[in-house]
Amino acid sequence: MAVNTAAGPIQRLIADKAYDADSLRTLLAEQGAQAVIPSTTSRSQPIPYSKRLFRQRNLIERMFARLKDFRRIATRYDKLARNFLAGAFIAAAAIWWLN
Repeated sequence: MAVNTAAGPIQRLIADKAYDADSLRTLLAEQGAQAVIPSTTSRSQPIPYSKRLFRQRNLIERMFARLKDFRRIATRYDKLARNFLAGAFIAAAAIWWLN
């Protein structure tokens, strides 16, 4: 059974080498989620991962980088979550419109 969140069950965690810990991998395996994490160079036996899935992580990183071009999003001026979310929606719409 996968970890259940408000967005639905988690099927896999795509993360960079900083998250290469046996405890995290064990927790994900217990929850039925796949760890797509490259091994650090300090591991004597590298753990295999899907390079195709790991490349998709770049899309998410670029999306957050573009959202942070908007000062209101990057500095989190809004006190209320609903106002911050509204600003994020406006920024996302502007990014979509300009592309």
